[in-house]
Amino acid sequence: MHIFLKIIISAAIILIATSIGRKYPSAAGLIGVMPLTGAMVLAWLYAENKGDSRTMVNFSRGALWGIVPSILFFLVAFVCFKKNLPLPVVLGASFGAWLGAAFIHQWALR
Repeated sequence: MHIFLKIIISAAIILIATSIGRKYPSAAGLIGVMPLTGAMVLAWLYAENKGDSRTMVNFSRGALWGIVPSILFFLVAFVCFKKNLPLPVVLGASFGAWLGAAFIHQWALR
């Protein structure tokens, strides 16, 4: 039951953001990157790990430094869209940049 609640909440946020995005794309962008998912994961990790401070510190540190690859993802997407590149190219370039930065992120946090 717990997993279904997670799925329903996550899907609801995505559906709300995309619905808002039809009329207000910038607001949907803000919703898409706001710390809703981070807060949900934080709450679920806290509950599942009985508030273990080490787990919470490690998650928070990973999330904090994980902002950099996410910024890079959207920066590459922005530049690609400004150049009128097709969506598959934009997503490929953006995920490629994010993946490279994510590997560096994981290496640096060891």
